[in-house]
This record gives sequence, C-alpha cells and structure tokens, in this order.
Amino acid sequence: MEAKFKEYAKLLVEVGVNIQKGQTLVIGSPVDCAWFARLCARAAYAAGCREVVMRWSDDELTREKYLHAEDSVFDSLPAWQAEFDNGYARQGAAFLHISARDPENLVGVDPDRIARSQRSSGEALREYRELTMSNTVPWCIGSIPIPSWARKVFPGCPEDEAVEKLWEAIFQTVRVDGSGAAVDRWREHLAGLKGHMDRLNGLNLESLHYTNSLGTDLTIRLPEGHIWAAGSSETKSGLPFIANMPTEEVFTAPLRNGVDGVVCSSMPLVHNGVVIDKIRFQVREGKIVEASAQTGEDALKAAITLDEGASYFGEVALVPYDSPISRQKLLYYNTLFDENASCHLAFGEAYPECLQGGAEMSKEERKARGLNDSITHVDFMVGTADLSVTGKTRDGREVPVFVDGNFAW
Repeated sequence: MEAKFKEYAKLLVEVGVNIQKGQTLVIGSPVDCAWFARLCARAAYAAGCREVVMRWSDDELTREKYLHAEDSVFDSLPAWQAEFDNGYARQGAAFLHISARDPENLVGVDPDRIARSQRSSGEALREYRELTMSNTVPWCIGSIPIPSWARKVFPGCPEDEAVEKLWEAIFQTVRVDGSGAAVDRWREHLAGLKGHMDRLNGLNLESLHYTNSLGTDLTIRLPEGHIWAAGSSETKSGLPFIANMPTEEVFTAPLRNGVDGVVCSSMPLVHNGVVIDKIRFQVREGKIVEASAQTGEDALKAAITLDEGASYFGEVALVPYDSPISRQKLLYYNTLFDENASCHLAFGEAYPECLQGGAEMSKEERKARGLNDSITHVDFMVGTADLSVTGKTRDGREVPVFVDGNFAW
C-alpha cells in the first residue's frame, strides 16, 4: 500500500495542482489525515515548492463549536482567517484540499447556525473564491478514507476492513495501482473527456431538456458564448491543473434565468454534515421556487437561501451512467465521488471558464451575460439509467445528447 499512497500524493501535487518551482502550496486537511498531508508536502518539496502551509480541520471540534459556541460567533469570520486564504490566493499559491469527513457529523446541529457561518465566511472569502473559481490560481480536491466515513460506505464491515475497502475503491477512481503509471492513465482519460467536450462545443446548443422516470422534466437554456469544459483546466498563465480527482464530467454553465420545470435527485447529497435525500425542486425562470426532500429538508432549504444566487443554478454536468465510478455500485456519501457517478447540477456560483472570455470579465459583466453569482456552489446528482437529454441547437435542430443514461454518440 505504501507505494500507492506515495503515487497518489505525487499525483495530487504534480498533476492535480501542478505545483511549480518557487510556488507556495496551501494544504487543507483534517487532522485525521495528517500522515497523508505529510506525504503530499514531501512530494511538493521534491517538486521544488517554495513552502507548504497547512490549514487543519477537525470534525469533532467543528461539531462542538456548532453545538456550544456563543451564538454571535457564527456571524463573522476573524480577519486573520479571511486573510489566510485571501492572502495566499493573492500571492498566487496553489491550494490542495483533502476531503475526508464523517457524512453525518452535523446531524442535530441547528441549520441556521451552519447557514450563518457559511454566509459570513463566504462574504469574507469572496476574493479567494473569485481567484479560484476564475482559475487565477490552481486548486485540487482529493480524498482519503477516515473510519467514520468508511463505516458509512461499508456498514456491514469491521472498521479496519471498511477503511481498506474504501482505499481500494478510491485508488480505482484515481487510476492509482502503485506502478507509477497513473500520470499516463490520466492523460488517456483526459483525452477521452476532451472528445465529448469538443463534440458538445461543436453543437452550439441553445438548450437542454432532461426527462427521466423519477419525475425530472427540466429545460435548461445555455448562455450565448457558453463553453463546455472537462477534466483539466488552465490557469490564466496557461498552466494545466485538475480541480477534482477523480473527475468523469463534462460541464458548462446554465443561463441564470433560463431554467424551468421539475428536477429530482437520484442519489443522496451530503452537505454540511447532513445527508439530504430525494430532493425535488420546482424551478421557474431559473429560480428554485419550491424545494422538498425526504430527509434533510431543513438543511436543503438553508442551503438554497444562503444568498440570492443560491436559489439559482450555476453548473450543468454530464456524466455517463456507465462511468467507471458508477460501475463500482457504491454510494460514497461524498460529492467528489458521487457527482462523478451521475449527471449532476449545481445551485449557486457558475464557473467563469464556462463562458468565452469569462475569466477576464468582472462579476458584473458575467452576470450581464447570464452567469449566476453566489457565495456557494452545491452539486446534486440527477443521472439515472433512463435519463434522456435532448439538445436544441441555435439553428433550431433537436439533437440527442443522452439516451438511456449515456452519451448518444
């Protein structure tokens, strides 16, 4: 396993964020994952990194804070904390996030406290979000198992076995086997995603129409000049990086006021330590006007009212139902993986790279072109084996995009 751990850490650092000589790397990691964060730090220094700076988190302390801290704490973010992320982003640092959380860590916590904390931090970190969302600085999200998460994914297994099984599942998704061939496998994988991206960009679509047996019947208009992106992104200086490892998606941005109909989720969403399942949104002129969920409804309603843009959509992502992660037949309870097993949408902020020239535009210019603005971005899964997606081109032709859950070509 040691060879796989080192290969994975090197992959995240050298391909994920694509660390450059003389560049600072900020690693955000749970304290439970400190040993793996150290492997990433060593890989970064071996690649010529100027400095590795750590930002630690802890599930248990986060829960204790939400349950017992003074109420006023959640209405502001200390200036030093805001300057940490804003400042390093301003300096051109790379950001690696190790995502590993107990999916149900915040069950029983007042959703209003969580929403207020998110709102205050979102406002304080607008500069950081702008610099990362616009690909001014490279960033990457990867993940490793922790016991509480592994037990949720493999509930019938002893803890050690569950952790080992989750490790093997993750290694499959990121194409790591300890042989050192992961980089070449990723090049081949990204070339495949680029083929879908190029085909979609060549269609010059005006809208997409989603239907399936869960009750989804949704029309999504796309802004003029939209761009489909996939897998690898580029910083403004032209350096490639991969924001999500794994990734199986091809994505773009919807027109902010151009989404209408009903959409139903196909998999549970874990958001802010709460499992939200069987989501149903009624959407009118882009805005979510009715929202329900079988479980976690209070958390869902708090998420879509975080700010004005939270009730509008920011991403449309296509993932085949027979993607490698979907074929694992696992529910990860972690959006990084579950969104790459299913077509998904996101409410909240749109990615500037999904509009021609978007990364160079101001927020006001992007909004005028139809991109949504928000301090949040939350993906939820909508793909099924019978999902149909029909595109309409700007010259009026109807084109099948997805048939029975997979690309039509």
